[in-house]
Amino acid sequence: MPTSRFRPIALRGGSRPGRGVRATLLLAASAPLLAGCAATQLTDRECMARVMYFESNRSSPEGMLAVGTTVMNRLDNPRYPKSVCEVVGQRNQFAPGALEKPMVPRLAARAQEVADRVLAGERHPALGPEAMFFHTTGYTFPYNNMHYVLEAGGNSFYEKRSPAEMAALARATPRAGEGEAPQGGFSDRQAFGRAESPRQDRGGPGFVSTFDPAAAD
Repeated sequence: MPTSRFRPIALRGGSRPGRGVRATLLLAASAPLLAGCAATQLTDRECMARVMYFESNRSSPEGMLAVGTTVMNRLDNPRYPKSVCEVVGQRNQFAPGALEKPMVPRLAARAQEVADRVLAGERHPALGPEAMFFHTTGYTFPYNNMHYVLEAGGNSFYEKRSPAEMAALARATPRAGEGEAPQGGFSDRQAFGRAESPRQDRGGPGFVSTFDPAAAD
């Protein structure tokens, strides 16, 4: 019979933890494995619907479509895993518990409908292939490498851009009164002043975000 990889930990004085403590340690050590199991037991449709449901305002089909587009952009990028469930299940990337928490059936049905559209090829027209990040609208951070392109479903979506690209976008943006940003989006001048790092993209209750350790580079 194979030997378990989880061994009792010696406590101060040479004693060993009690049965309850050993069980707690075993569960804690197994948590990453258990989290991975949730993703492998779901279909791409289920994972897509779940991330849309928990990452957008449940009643916003546009927000769900934008979240789904972000997931598919990551799926098409070599830096990320090669299945929808693996992308959604990456640690610290999307809403905690998105693959396990219960959903309200009526609202889940709407998410599943939008998931079908995304998996069939539909994308949000405001999001290009580089739009792989978003955070809850209303949070700002002192970074200048994120170019905002859309606000939908309570989230602000953006692309990672170099400082030189951000400066060029700011120079090219019409000044106040000379033009308007697309509906639901941000002007480039606004983007230059509000860009932030997803590393800092965390807040209070209900706050959700995508996370990329390289985004603040």
